[in-house]
Amino acid sequence: MSQTSSDTWIRRYHPTEAPVRLVCFPHAGGSASFYHPVSAQLTPAIDVVAVQYPGRQDRRTETAFTDVVEHAEAISAALRGWDDRPLAFFGHSMGALLAFEVTRVRERTGEPVPQRLFLSGRRAPSVYLAEDLPTDDDGVIAKLRELAGTNPAILGDPELMRMALPALRADYTAVDAYRPGDDVSVDVPLDVLTGDADDRTRIEDARAWERHTTAGSELTVFPGGHFFLADRAPEVLALVRERLSGVTV
Repeated sequence: MSQTSSDTWIRRYHPTEAPVRLVCFPHAGGSASFYHPVSAQLTPAIDVVAVQYPGRQDRRTETAFTDVVEHAEAISAALRGWDDRPLAFFGHSMGALLAFEVTRVRERTGEPVPQRLFLSGRRAPSVYLAEDLPTDDDGVIAKLRELAGTNPAILGDPELMRMALPALRADYTAVDAYRPGDDVSVDVPLDVLTGDADDRTRIEDARAWERHTTAGSELTVFPGGHFFLADRAPEVLALVRERLSGVTV
């Protein structure tokens, strides 16, 4: 398969002819299946698809990207054919950066851009904080346990972790090197979502996304840490539904 084939990159768990398509971007080390529950809960009002990055699950033999912009360019190409109806993007953590960068790519190329960007659990690009991923495997696993976004069964399975760690390290390398500058922006409205106890994303650093759009930004703070998204799913998805309720073909 081609590296840009939608069959390779895009997962659609609950097909529907909804008037808007939500493209979901996983976090560092994450996979498309993280958004399976989101798809189940938003269907049939919203057609949800999720991006499957190289280096994980059924793409585990492929080399993961170590550059956010190159990764975004590949994803944008893979979305051709999935942009036949109004789009919105939802990205969590690293996925927020990729959703933002895919939008920038599409603005440059003149391809359809999302009508809204939902940016979750990530400080603005103009706010740099070193990722500090441990060098040893045990340290990485401990960090994942601390973030509480990985299934404990996976964390306790040495074979599964052996397969997952290369992609995770590549993702962190990409995010740590991503420094696009203070003036990068998109002409798309932003909904910025963050947890009030996320020690990697202070509320003021999430609010700083407003510097990166010419179309307005709104911040919503939820109770919880970095993966508030999992704990507060009903409230988050209610917000998504409300924001996209007026989108029509």
